[in-house]
Amino acid sequence: MSWSRDDMVKRAAQEIADGQVVNLGIGLPTEVANFIPDGVDVVLHSENGLLGMGPFPLDSEVDAQLINAGKQTVTALPGASVFDSSLSFAMIRGGHVDLAILGGLEVACNGDLANWTVPGKLIAGMGGAMDLAAGARRVVVLQSHASKDGKSKLVSALTLPPTARGCVARVITELGVFDVAGDCFRCVERAPGIDDAAIARSTGAPVRF
Repeated sequence: MSWSRDDMVKRAAQEIADGQVVNLGIGLPTEVANFIPDGVDVVLHSENGLLGMGPFPLDSEVDAQLINAGKQTVTALPGASVFDSSLSFAMIRGGHVDLAILGGLEVACNGDLANWTVPGKLIAGMGGAMDLAAGARRVVVLQSHASKDGKSKLVSALTLPPTARGCVARVITELGVFDVAGDCFRCVERAPGIDDAAIARSTGAPVRF
């Protein structure tokens, strides 16, 4: 059996180390905030100008003015700070974000990332995707292994417009955990019941086990 959505998010939360400044991308990565392991002291950064973001609020805690970059209401932990987006992006571009967990449309085995647009589809803008991919000290991508039409999203070379080149260190999908290794992906962890053959069939690039 492959990992569920929650399983993927929980596994991504294990990538966070104590004391890090972490940015969680729009979509599935935002849910990582709810699964940070006990005892791990982390500062969550949102590129719209919030440092010290907490988990999603209960109904009684909702503040419509306190949102993340995906326009979802969030909480702020004690000691959190709010500032303008220019300062927030200066933090990213200055290398002060230790880890970015981002969604992906495609990841190539050399670490290239495509996650901001699909040709022919309307988009609101690239947001912080390019800055985070290029500026974070480590980038982990949390995504499905294949698209809705069955095409692998782990590929030898990008077919979609790139967000940043050579930026991704690790990819987490419903099938397992994969590190980029230049000319292939290296499988470092499998979901329960997933064998090498299933991974190889679903991946658009060589995989080393």
